[in-house]
Amino acid sequence: MSVHFYWEVTDVCTFLLGFGVCCAAWLWFGGWLCALGRCVLLADVNAAGAPQRCQGSLQPCVFAGGRGKDKAWIITLPDNAGFNQVPEESVARVLTYLTSVPSQHESDTKFILILDRRLDTWTSVKTTLQKIAVSPERGMFCVIQEEITAVTKEGKLLLSSFEEPDSGECSQEQQQERPGDWETVNRLLGQLREMETAFDGFWEKHQLKMEQYLQLWKFEQSFQEVKSAIEFLMGQQAELPDTGDSVPQVKQRLKELESLDGLAQELIGKAQVVILHGHQLAANHHYALNLICQQCNELRHHCDLLAEHGKRKQLHLQRTLELHTRLQQALQCCDEGAYLLANQQMDKCQSKEGAQKALQDIEKFLESSSSYLNYDPQALQDDFESVLTPELKCQLQAVQGKLDSVRSMFESRQCCFRRLLDKHVRPVQLVAPRPETPPRAKSPLFSPKHGKTSSGDHIESLFMSPFHLPLGRWQLSVSPFPLQGYRAEMDNPAMLILLPPVLRNRKDVLFGNMPEIYDFHNKIFLHSLESCLGAPERVGCCFLDRREDFQMYEKYCQNKPRSESLWRQCSESSFFQECQRKLEHKLGLDSYLLKPVQRLTKYQLLLKELLKYSTSCDGVQELQEALVAMLDLLKSVNDSMHQISITGYDGDLSELGKVLMQGSFSVWAGHRKGPTKMKDLARFKPMQRHLFLYEKALVFCKKREEHGDGYDKTSSYSFKHFLKMNAVGITENVKGDHRKFEIWYSGREEVYVVQAQTVDLKMAWLNEIRKILFKQQELIKGTFAQFLCGFHSAAEAFLLAHC
Repeated sequence: MSVHFYWEVTDVCTFLLGFGVCCAAWLWFGGWLCALGRCVLLADVNAAGAPQRCQGSLQPCVFAGGRGKDKAWIITLPDNAGFNQVPEESVARVLTYLTSVPSQHESDTKFILILDRRLDTWTSVKTTLQKIAVSPERGMFCVIQEEITAVTKEGKLLLSSFEEPDSGECSQEQQQERPGDWETVNRLLGQLREMETAFDGFWEKHQLKMEQYLQLWKFEQSFQEVKSAIEFLMGQQAELPDTGDSVPQVKQRLKELESLDGLAQELIGKAQVVILHGHQLAANHHYALNLICQQCNELRHHCDLLAEHGKRKQLHLQRTLELHTRLQQALQCCDEGAYLLANQQMDKCQSKEGAQKALQDIEKFLESSSSYLNYDPQALQDDFESVLTPELKCQLQAVQGKLDSVRSMFESRQCCFRRLLDKHVRPVQLVAPRPETPPRAKSPLFSPKHGKTSSGDHIESLFMSPFHLPLGRWQLSVSPFPLQGYRAEMDNPAMLILLPPVLRNRKDVLFGNMPEIYDFHNKIFLHSLESCLGAPERVGCCFLDRREDFQMYEKYCQNKPRSESLWRQCSESSFFQECQRKLEHKLGLDSYLLKPVQRLTKYQLLLKELLKYSTSCDGVQELQEALVAMLDLLKSVNDSMHQISITGYDGDLSELGKVLMQGSFSVWAGHRKGPTKMKDLARFKPMQRHLFLYEKALVFCKKREEHGDGYDKTSSYSFKHFLKMNAVGITENVKGDHRKFEIWYSGREEVYVVQAQTVDLKMAWLNEIRKILFKQQELIKGTFAQFLCGFHSAAEAFLLAHC
């Protein structure tokens, strides 16, 4: 058989150093040793096997003639796709032949078997190793068994020849030696039988050990794979943060941890299978019992660590989520409390019933929110000490500050309402009449000097409290913090990384026209009020002169729902938290965004207080007009807020003019023209409709029920139909109820009977409708007069031209 030399010794060494995925098997004489670190199998084979020739063109093995560092001969199994189809007998014959190629005179000959499977899979490597693991020695075992059998047979033949009777041809000397020869042959046959028995026992032990080698190799392969997978998964768990800045972020990390936990459970199941395999090997008295037990314990320890780390991180994240949820609920409670206080109409609370109702609302809210408003911050910090980070501590302090502020606001409002109730229930006391004092030129309200009486001090303090600086500046001036500390930071490049994507290029939605309000108040209106400190009688004129400028509040309030919706989407972002931290504010941005709405209600309250103590002073008429203007502004803002909730109108509502009035009524609809009587078409069950009175139309809507909580609590109005005011007529009184009036359209083609809740409300609507109809009549008269003037002029010109 010709031998192909594919590689020299140096090439083989370079190959082994350059490619760690090669598989090699060293074959020694004298004992088996298995090294599985890099899929290397060390074997002991007797080189004295009978050489045989490999048949066929397939060459699974190549004897290159090179040697390793320990003078071992190198046999290479090159990469061959058809190796798995080669019978084990052929492989055994080839390996037996190649191991017999070296000189038979060399003792303790060693062989290195290189298995090249760089382009194949690990499954192929395992199959090949199993095929070649026992091939050489199995062939040698068979050869030795055959030789022992042959020698035994020859010995028995020789022994039987010694036992045959003498034929007479042998000499006397030979006959004398035959008993000794027979004994020698018999003794050698006995030794051969003992050697055969020992060799069979050795082969059984050797075969068992080889099987255990393969079992250990498979076990360690599975052990390394599972161990590496566990270490990789533990690394992924360690990379996942165990805290978060907001509720959505913590929930997302809990979801990721849950996914990792599923992989961990699957991996722990595989590890249990490997550990069970190791226990089975140990129970079968495997020679590497200590190593197997050690690796089983190591794998069990890794599984325990994996499960423990996942459980600890999950518990940490759940506690963090619980803390964030509590803080979010506390902030929501603060927002709802501030919303409740801001929506209380103080003008209606001046009466006993109004004050009682407002006080009951406050007490009801405090009772429902006591768990949030009265919690112990130190106890909360102690409960969540294990998960507190510097960022969470800052959030906790900010929430505590906001809660303190809201509690203070509620206490102040409660004290105010209780004082009002005490004033209403105070009994009338008889007092002695005071001597009449000479009339003064001016009321103490406008006296440049402080009065000496307590009433004078009180009156002057009422006036000076709103306007005197610096006590009044915080009430009437617009805070620059929302614009400088938040709005300007949205354009700061250093803060863009913290800015939520939903907020980018939408600062006009969040802040509305607050810059316009800020410029108006701090640069114009506040200076006008400061100029009134020396001449307080001009306060009313100050409001009246700027009456049109106050319309910017209506624009701000109309944008408020969009602003609140945007704020709710990004209120928990780190951008606003960082801005609040820089400003060292206890209250968040939403509290400052509510200030313009609160300030709008304060103006009419301040004017009312001034009028209460200025009944006969200069400038009272202007104060009264200013109060009416502010109340009209509040009404206009309120009406416009209802208007933006109208849905289903196909057109632009602004084309209908200004909203003059709006309210809910019971409406009966019918017709008077045609053969059918009105009572046949009238609906005896009234429709509940919300009416909007515009300058050019009367709009009928259906009010939808309020839904949501807190800021989300809104009403909507579904558009039904409208009547143009230039075709509307009214009948003030309807039989059966003084609260009803009649609206007819297009010469009574359509008739609507409207019932108000009170007679006063009915009269207010009738007065407003009369004003619109009167203006239309005046407009028609003016247009007709112009037509007549034009007609007369044309007629005169015609007569002059033809006369």
